[in-house]
Amino acid sequence: MTTLTEDAALDGLRDALGLLKDREQVAERLLASSAKHSFDPDRELDWDAPFEEGKWFWPPELLSLYDTPLWKRMSEEQRLLLSRHEAAALASLGIWFELILMQLLVRHIYDKSATSAHVRYALTEIEDECRHSKMFARLISHGDTPWYPVSRTHQQLGRLFKTISTTPGSFTATLLGEEVLDWMQRLTFPDERVQPLIRGVTRIHVVEEARHVRYAREELRRQMLTAPKWSQEFTRVTSGEFARVFSVAFVNPEVYTNVGLDKREAMAQVKASGHRREVMQTGAKKLTDFLDDIGVLRGAGRRLWRSSGLLA
Repeated sequence: MTTLTEDAALDGLRDALGLLKDREQVAERLLASSAKHSFDPDRELDWDAPFEEGKWFWPPELLSLYDTPLWKRMSEEQRLLLSRHEAAALASLGIWFELILMQLLVRHIYDKSATSAHVRYALTEIEDECRHSKMFARLISHGDTPWYPVSRTHQQLGRLFKTISTTPGSFTATLLGEEVLDWMQRLTFPDERVQPLIRGVTRIHVVEEARHVRYAREELRRQMLTAPKWSQEFTRVTSGEFARVFSVAFVNPEVYTNVGLDKREAMAQVKASGHRREVMQTGAKKLTDFLDDIGVLRGAGRRLWRSSGLLA
Protein backbone atom coordinates (compact mmCIF):
# COMPACT_ATOMS: atom_id res chain seq x y z
CA MET A 1 0.00 0.00 0.00
CA THR A 2 1.32 3.48 -0.90
CA THR A 3 1.61 5.57 2.27
CA LEU A 4 2.04 9.30 2.84
CA THR A 5 5.58 8.57 3.97
CA GLU A 6 6.36 6.81 0.69
CA ASP A 7 4.85 9.66 -1.33
CA ALA A 8 6.88 12.17 0.64
CA ALA A 9 10.03 10.18 -0.10
CA LEU A 10 9.42 10.75 -3.82
CA ASP A 11 9.31 14.54 -3.49
CA GLY A 12 11.85 16.12 -5.80
CA LEU A 13 12.36 12.95 -7.85
CA ARG A 14 12.84 13.71 -11.54
CA ASP A 15 13.43 11.94 -14.83
CA ALA A 16 14.38 13.23 -18.29
CA LEU A 17 11.00 14.95 -18.52
CA GLY A 18 11.37 16.86 -15.26
CA LEU A 19 9.95 16.57 -11.76
CA LEU A 20 7.46 13.79 -11.08
CA LYS A 21 3.95 15.10 -10.48
CA ASP A 22 2.15 14.34 -7.24
CA ARG A 23 0.12 11.16 -7.74
CA GLU A 24 -2.91 12.39 -5.78
CA GLN A 25 -2.99 15.79 -7.48
CA VAL A 26 -2.92 14.16 -10.92
CA ALA A 27 -5.77 11.84 -9.93
CA GLU A 28 -7.86 14.68 -8.48
CA ARG A 29 -7.57 16.65 -11.71
CA LEU A 30 -8.54 13.59 -13.76
CA LEU A 31 -11.51 12.90 -11.52
CA ALA A 32 -12.70 16.49 -11.98
CA SER A 33 -12.32 16.16 -15.76
CA SER A 34 -14.21 12.84 -15.71
CA ALA A 35 -17.11 14.49 -13.87
CA LYS A 36 -17.36 17.15 -16.60
CA HIS A 37 -16.55 15.20 -19.74
CA SER A 38 -17.88 11.65 -19.61
CA PHE A 39 -20.42 10.25 -22.04
CA ASP A 40 -23.11 7.59 -22.23
CA PRO A 41 -22.79 6.25 -25.80
CA ASP A 42 -26.27 4.69 -25.68
CA ARG A 43 -27.78 8.16 -25.26
CA GLU A 44 -25.14 10.32 -26.90
CA LEU A 45 -25.11 8.60 -30.31
CA ASP A 46 -27.89 8.16 -32.86
CA TRP A 47 -27.92 4.40 -33.27
CA ASP A 48 -31.14 4.46 -35.32
CA ALA A 49 -29.84 6.60 -38.17
CA PRO A 50 -28.98 4.58 -41.31
CA PHE A 51 -25.45 4.61 -42.65
CA GLU A 52 -24.89 7.17 -45.40
CA GLU A 53 -24.31 5.95 -48.94
CA GLY A 54 -20.74 6.34 -50.18
CA LYS A 55 -19.18 7.29 -46.84
CA TRP A 56 -16.20 5.52 -45.31
CA PHE A 57 -16.14 3.61 -42.04
CA TRP A 58 -12.45 4.50 -41.56
CA PRO A 59 -10.35 7.09 -43.39
CA PRO A 60 -9.04 5.40 -46.54
CA GLU A 61 -5.44 6.49 -45.89
CA LEU A 62 -5.51 4.53 -42.61
CA LEU A 63 -6.73 1.29 -44.18
CA SER A 64 -4.16 -1.49 -44.31
CA LEU A 65 -4.19 -1.91 -48.10
CA TYR A 66 -4.19 1.77 -49.04
CA ASP A 67 -1.83 2.58 -51.93
CA THR A 68 -0.88 -1.06 -52.53
CA PRO A 69 -1.16 -2.68 -55.98
CA LEU A 70 -4.20 -4.60 -54.70
CA TRP A 71 -5.88 -1.36 -53.56
CA LYS A 72 -5.41 0.11 -57.03
CA ARG A 73 -7.24 -2.86 -58.56
CA MET A 74 -10.17 -2.73 -56.11
CA SER A 75 -13.45 -1.02 -56.99
CA GLU A 76 -14.67 1.90 -54.88
CA GLU A 77 -17.44 -0.34 -53.55
CA GLN A 78 -14.95 -2.97 -52.42
CA ARG A 79 -12.75 -0.31 -50.79
CA LEU A 80 -15.74 1.00 -48.83
CA LEU A 81 -16.60 -2.56 -47.79
CA LEU A 82 -13.01 -3.06 -46.63
CA SER A 83 -13.32 0.07 -44.48
CA ARG A 84 -16.49 -1.31 -42.87
CA HIS A 85 -14.79 -4.60 -41.99
CA GLU A 86 -11.51 -3.02 -40.84
CA ALA A 87 -13.48 -0.69 -38.56
CA ALA A 88 -15.18 -3.76 -37.06
CA ALA A 89 -11.84 -5.53 -36.68
CA LEU A 90 -10.35 -2.52 -34.88
CA ALA A 91 -13.38 -2.33 -32.59
CA SER A 92 -12.91 -6.04 -31.85
CA LEU A 93 -9.22 -5.47 -31.11
CA GLY A 94 -10.20 -2.58 -28.84
CA ILE A 95 -12.49 -4.82 -26.80
CA TRP A 96 -9.76 -7.46 -26.41
CA PHE A 97 -7.27 -4.87 -25.32
CA GLU A 98 -9.63 -3.10 -22.90
CA LEU A 99 -10.53 -6.38 -21.21
CA ILE A 100 -6.82 -6.88 -20.54
CA LEU A 101 -6.42 -3.28 -19.39
CA MET A 102 -9.28 -3.51 -16.90
CA GLN A 103 -7.72 -6.57 -15.29
CA LEU A 104 -4.33 -4.85 -15.10
CA LEU A 105 -5.89 -1.81 -13.43
CA VAL A 106 -7.64 -3.97 -10.84
CA ARG A 107 -4.32 -5.67 -10.09
CA HIS A 108 -2.61 -2.29 -9.78
CA ILE A 109 -5.00 -0.99 -7.12
CA TYR A 110 -5.55 -4.28 -5.28
CA ASP A 111 -3.27 -3.40 -2.34
CA LYS A 112 -3.60 0.41 -2.41
CA SER A 113 -5.74 2.62 -0.21
CA ALA A 114 -9.31 2.49 -1.50
CA THR A 115 -9.90 6.06 -0.30
CA SER A 116 -7.04 7.57 -2.34
CA ALA A 117 -7.80 9.68 -5.40
CA HIS A 118 -5.37 7.47 -7.35
CA VAL A 119 -7.54 4.39 -6.72
CA ARG A 120 -10.80 6.27 -7.24
CA TYR A 121 -9.57 7.43 -10.63
CA ALA A 122 -8.52 3.88 -11.58
CA LEU A 123 -12.06 2.74 -10.78
CA THR A 124 -13.42 5.62 -12.86
CA GLU A 125 -11.23 4.56 -15.77
CA ILE A 126 -12.53 1.00 -15.47
CA GLU A 127 -16.05 2.43 -15.74
CA ASP A 128 -15.00 4.28 -18.90
CA GLU A 129 -13.50 1.13 -20.40
CA CYS A 130 -16.65 -0.87 -19.68
CA ARG A 131 -18.69 1.70 -21.60
CA HIS A 132 -16.15 1.74 -24.44
CA SER A 133 -16.22 -2.04 -24.80
CA LYS A 134 -20.02 -2.04 -24.91
CA MET A 135 -19.94 0.83 -27.43
CA PHE A 136 -17.53 -1.05 -29.69
CA ALA A 137 -19.61 -4.22 -29.47
CA ARG A 138 -22.76 -2.30 -30.40
CA LEU A 139 -20.92 -0.68 -33.32
CA ILE A 140 -19.88 -4.09 -34.66
CA SER A 141 -23.45 -5.41 -34.45
CA HIS A 142 -24.86 -2.23 -35.99
CA GLY A 143 -22.44 -2.46 -38.90
CA ASP A 144 -23.66 -5.96 -39.82
CA THR A 145 -20.14 -7.33 -39.72
CA PRO A 146 -18.68 -10.25 -37.78
CA TRP A 147 -16.84 -9.90 -34.51
CA TYR A 148 -13.14 -10.31 -35.31
CA PRO A 149 -11.41 -11.94 -32.33
CA VAL A 150 -7.63 -12.02 -32.18
CA SER A 151 -6.01 -15.35 -32.99
CA ARG A 152 -6.02 -18.09 -30.38
CA THR A 153 -2.25 -17.64 -30.03
CA HIS A 154 -2.67 -13.95 -29.25
CA GLN A 155 -5.49 -14.71 -26.83
CA GLN A 156 -3.17 -17.03 -24.93
CA LEU A 157 -0.30 -14.52 -25.05
CA GLY A 158 -2.65 -11.86 -23.69
CA ARG A 159 -3.67 -14.18 -20.87
CA LEU A 160 -0.01 -14.85 -20.07
CA PHE A 161 0.94 -11.18 -20.22
CA LYS A 162 -1.76 -10.01 -17.83
CA THR A 163 -0.73 -12.76 -15.42
CA ILE A 164 3.00 -12.08 -15.32
CA SER A 165 3.15 -8.37 -16.10
CA THR A 166 4.82 -6.06 -13.61
CA THR A 167 3.24 -2.68 -12.83
CA PRO A 168 5.46 -0.67 -15.21
CA GLY A 169 4.95 -3.34 -17.87
CA SER A 170 1.19 -2.99 -17.46
CA PHE A 171 1.26 0.76 -17.96
CA THR A 172 3.59 0.48 -20.95
CA ALA A 173 1.17 -1.95 -22.60
CA THR A 174 -1.72 0.35 -21.69
CA LEU A 175 -0.11 3.22 -23.55
CA LEU A 176 0.71 1.03 -26.55
CA GLY A 177 -2.91 -0.01 -26.92
CA GLU A 178 -4.26 3.49 -26.37
CA GLU A 179 -1.94 5.86 -28.18
CA VAL A 180 -1.71 4.32 -31.67
CA LEU A 181 -5.49 4.01 -31.92
CA ASP A 182 -5.89 7.45 -30.39
CA TRP A 183 -3.75 8.96 -33.15
CA MET A 184 -5.92 7.29 -35.79
CA GLN A 185 -9.14 8.33 -34.09
CA ARG A 186 -8.02 11.96 -33.87
CA LEU A 187 -7.80 11.88 -37.67
CA THR A 188 -11.15 10.10 -37.94
CA PHE A 189 -13.67 12.06 -35.88
CA PRO A 190 -13.28 15.39 -37.76
CA ASP A 191 -13.20 13.67 -41.19
CA GLU A 192 -16.46 14.42 -43.01
CA ARG A 193 -15.85 11.57 -45.45
CA VAL A 194 -16.48 9.14 -42.58
CA GLN A 195 -19.86 7.84 -41.36
CA PRO A 196 -21.35 10.09 -38.63
CA LEU A 197 -21.75 7.17 -36.21
CA ILE A 198 -18.07 6.23 -36.55
CA ARG A 199 -17.10 9.85 -36.00
CA GLY A 200 -19.26 9.98 -32.88
CA VAL A 201 -17.75 6.79 -31.47
CA THR A 202 -14.19 8.00 -32.08
CA ARG A 203 -14.93 11.46 -30.61
CA ILE A 204 -16.15 9.93 -27.34
CA HIS A 205 -13.19 7.58 -27.22
CA VAL A 206 -10.64 10.34 -27.88
CA VAL A 207 -12.03 12.63 -25.16
CA GLU A 208 -12.10 9.92 -22.50
CA GLU A 209 -8.88 8.20 -23.51
CA ALA A 210 -6.93 11.44 -23.12
CA ARG A 211 -7.39 11.07 -19.36
CA HIS A 212 -6.35 7.42 -19.44
CA VAL A 213 -3.16 8.30 -21.31
CA ARG A 214 -2.30 11.02 -18.78
CA TYR A 215 -2.85 8.63 -15.85
CA ALA A 216 -0.75 5.88 -17.43
CA ARG A 217 2.09 8.19 -18.46
CA GLU A 218 2.44 9.74 -15.03
CA GLU A 219 2.36 6.38 -13.29
CA LEU A 220 4.82 4.81 -15.72
CA ARG A 221 7.29 7.66 -15.13
CA ARG A 222 7.06 6.98 -11.40
CA GLN A 223 7.44 3.22 -11.85
CA MET A 224 10.48 3.46 -14.12
CA LEU A 225 12.25 5.48 -11.42
CA THR A 226 11.19 3.47 -8.37
CA ALA A 227 10.73 -0.14 -9.52
CA PRO A 228 13.55 -2.63 -8.89
CA LYS A 229 16.14 -2.92 -11.66
CA TRP A 230 14.94 -6.40 -12.59
CA SER A 231 11.38 -5.07 -12.99
CA GLN A 232 12.56 -2.22 -15.20
CA GLU A 233 14.47 -4.62 -17.45
CA PHE A 234 11.57 -7.07 -17.51
CA THR A 235 9.33 -4.18 -18.59
CA ARG A 236 11.65 -3.34 -21.48
CA VAL A 237 11.56 -6.90 -22.81
CA THR A 238 7.86 -7.66 -22.22
CA SER A 239 6.75 -4.33 -23.68
CA GLY A 240 8.82 -5.01 -26.79
CA GLU A 241 7.25 -8.43 -27.18
CA PHE A 242 3.77 -6.98 -26.62
CA ALA A 243 4.52 -4.40 -29.33
CA ARG A 244 5.26 -7.28 -31.71
CA VAL A 245 1.98 -9.01 -30.82
CA PHE A 246 0.01 -5.78 -31.07
CA SER A 247 1.40 -4.83 -34.49
CA VAL A 248 0.43 -8.22 -35.93
CA ALA A 249 -3.00 -8.25 -34.26
CA PHE A 250 -3.73 -4.79 -35.64
CA VAL A 251 -4.85 -6.31 -38.94
CA ASN A 252 -7.17 -9.31 -38.84
CA PRO A 253 -6.55 -11.37 -42.01
CA GLU A 254 -10.15 -12.64 -42.05
CA VAL A 255 -11.18 -9.14 -43.10
CA TYR A 256 -9.70 -9.74 -46.55
CA THR A 257 -11.54 -13.01 -47.06
CA ASN A 258 -14.83 -11.39 -46.07
CA VAL A 259 -14.49 -8.66 -48.68
CA GLY A 260 -13.62 -11.10 -51.44
CA LEU A 261 -9.83 -10.75 -51.52
CA ASP A 262 -7.10 -13.36 -51.45
CA LYS A 263 -5.95 -13.37 -47.83
CA ARG A 264 -2.34 -14.37 -48.49
CA GLU A 265 -1.87 -11.83 -51.26
CA ALA A 266 -3.40 -9.07 -49.15
CA MET A 267 -1.26 -9.87 -46.11
CA ALA A 268 1.91 -9.97 -48.23
CA GLN A 269 1.12 -6.56 -49.73
CA VAL A 270 0.38 -5.04 -46.32
CA LYS A 271 3.71 -6.36 -45.03
CA ALA A 272 5.54 -4.85 -48.02
CA SER A 273 3.68 -1.53 -47.93
CA GLY A 274 5.85 1.48 -47.20
CA HIS A 275 2.72 3.58 -46.66
CA ARG A 276 1.41 1.20 -44.02
CA ARG A 277 4.77 1.12 -42.24
CA GLU A 278 4.82 4.92 -42.19
CA VAL A 279 1.26 5.07 -40.81
CA MET A 280 2.05 2.70 -37.95
CA GLN A 281 5.35 4.38 -37.06
CA THR A 282 3.78 7.84 -37.21
CA GLY A 283 0.92 6.65 -35.01
CA ALA A 284 3.38 5.27 -32.47
CA LYS A 285 5.96 8.07 -32.59
CA LYS A 286 4.57 10.19 -29.76
CA LEU A 287 4.58 7.08 -27.57
CA THR A 288 8.00 5.77 -28.61
CA ASP A 289 9.55 9.20 -28.04
CA PHE A 290 8.09 9.22 -24.53
CA LEU A 291 9.21 5.65 -23.78
CA ASP A 292 12.69 6.50 -25.04
CA ASP A 293 12.87 9.52 -22.74
CA ILE A 294 11.98 7.53 -19.62
CA GLY A 295 14.28 4.59 -20.35
CA VAL A 296 11.96 1.87 -21.65
CA LEU A 297 13.47 1.58 -25.13
CA ARG A 298 16.84 0.11 -24.26
CA GLY A 299 18.76 -3.07 -25.01
CA ALA A 300 16.81 -6.14 -26.11
CA GLY A 301 13.55 -4.28 -25.60
CA ARG A 302 14.49 -1.67 -28.19
CA ARG A 303 15.39 -4.39 -30.69
CA LEU A 304 11.99 -6.00 -30.14
CA TRP A 305 10.24 -2.66 -30.68
CA ARG A 306 12.15 -2.23 -33.95
CA SER A 307 11.14 -5.70 -35.11
CA SER A 308 7.50 -4.85 -34.39
CA GLY A 309 7.63 -2.20 -37.10
CA LEU A 310 6.41 0.50 -34.71
CA LEU A 311 9.84 2.03 -34.12
CA ALA A 312 11.87 3.38 -37.05
